[in-house]
Amino acid sequence: MQLRAGRGQHYAEPAGRQRDLGAALERYYKPLMLRLRALPVPVVCLMNGLAVGVGATLVLACDIVIATRSAYFMQGFSRLGLMPDGGATQFLPQRIGTARALGLCLLNERLDAEQAANWGLIWRCVDDAQFEATSQALVQQLAGSATRALGLTKAAIHAAAHNDLARQLDLETEGQRALGHTDDYREGVSAFREKRSPVFRGH
Repeated sequence: MQLRAGRGQHYAEPAGRQRDLGAALERYYKPLMLRLRALPVPVVCLMNGLAVGVGATLVLACDIVIATRSAYFMQGFSRLGLMPDGGATQFLPQRIGTARALGLCLLNERLDAEQAANWGLIWRCVDDAQFEATSQALVQQLAGSATRALGLTKAAIHAAAHNDLARQLDLETEGQRALGHTDDYREGVSAFREKRSPVFRGH
């Protein structure tokens, strides 16, 4: 799934005009971000440009992000007299820590893709010339994996932010119990014993 991150044009209004900026967040962005997180498969973002404002937040809502070396992030909200939204105030400190999150949001500094990868904000930064091949290989790898296992892994990792250890252990137990009854698990074990690559079918 490829997402194109925009510049947050819905914030732009003629001078002197008032607008309820929260309405767009409630109507569009909150449902979108929650749906991305709730999808039972990994969401991949292939980023080959700039991601500014809520466009940057949309990228951060994805599970795996590959960006070209020429790509970059910028919050941009403070230049408009606004605060980050769309979940940015949760995604950023969770991934890169409070100090870096505050610096990006308050100072409105540009963050290039290579630094974003070094900080752990995204999965990988690749040369522009290798972007298409790398992206296709990643998507094909995920599509050929045991998708139910990937979905439960995604859900568990996102849940860890608000679970204590006991609840997280219970969640892992529930997931592993369910996966132990799948055809993909049986195929994975058979492939391991037969020293071949597994052929998963998502059930």
